[in-house]
Amino acid sequence: MAAPAGSKYHEQARNGRQGALGRLGEVLLVTVLLAVGLIAVTVAGIAIGHALGLKLAPDGSDRVLSDPLADEAMGLVGLAVGIPVVLLAVRACGRRPAGTVISVLGRLRWRWLARCAAVAFPLIALQMGILVLWGWFEDGPESLSGEFPGWLPLLLGLAVFLVLVPFQAAAEEFVFRGWLAQFFGGFLRSPWPGIVVASLLFALAHGFGAWSGFALLFYSAVWWGWLVIRTGGLEAVIAIHTANNVLSYGIALALGQLADSGTAADAPWQALVLELVCAPAYCLLISKLSARHGVESRAHGRARPFAFHDLRGNARGRG
Repeated sequence: MAAPAGSKYHEQARNGRQGALGRLGEVLLVTVLLAVGLIAVTVAGIAIGHALGLKLAPDGSDRVLSDPLADEAMGLVGLAVGIPVVLLAVRACGRRPAGTVISVLGRLRWRWLARCAAVAFPLIALQMGILVLWGWFEDGPESLSGEFPGWLPLLLGLAVFLVLVPFQAAAEEFVFRGWLAQFFGGFLRSPWPGIVVASLLFALAHGFGAWSGFALLFYSAVWWGWLVIRTGGLEAVIAIHTANNVLSYGIALALGQLADSGTAADAPWQALVLELVCAPAYCLLISKLSARHGVESRAHGRARPFAFHDLRGNARGRG
């Protein structure tokens, strides 16, 4: 059973079918399945790596496999497990259509996703370009130190990330901007408690690094949480998250820095300064575009159960 007509995105769990025990069961199911999925992918990755002749990373390393590309690919697949986990949890414990995590229409709005991506990729490219130039002016050519890996490794790495990063980015959005926002929205009218808690957990999930990195992650996550409620779905934040990660990996590949263990939690203060402008710029622009194109921010009615053939249908142009 879906939420009543007129429900906002964070209210999609308000279908009258879930009590306190159901909410607790949903949390436990998501937590356990995420841990089990990550362990299973890691074990499978080690086995596949062994079959391919890849060595394990040395003791004390942050990696599992010594090959940086293989290790990153394994990590991305492990995070992508979040997609089926969330869909299963809301269906089994939330007793609602799984697609309501994606949008108020109960499905992925492909055309809207494409429009958001057309804004996100140029904006992130501009943001990263300014950051690179900033580092160049402050530190000189040393800021871009690295060794070009060659065209074949570069193209192979880009292919791997173009395939895997959208699933990893979508999975993180399913968990933090999607499931958590709707979990708190199931018993709280305001979306802000869910947005703030999810943003804090999102920042913590990236590890402890520089204060500027933590602030950047939390600040961006709050804006993204607002955008999800405003547009009634995850498409806009999946687009910006994917653009950020694909271009970050692309730069690291081109500079031969893929083996570096840094994450967004280690972002310098210069990146935070740029994010203070870019995050609201993207979110406010997408908000205006959503109004112009009539993107639904509230549910129309009782959605039918999500089915995978919806993805094929929508890919042909509906929505």
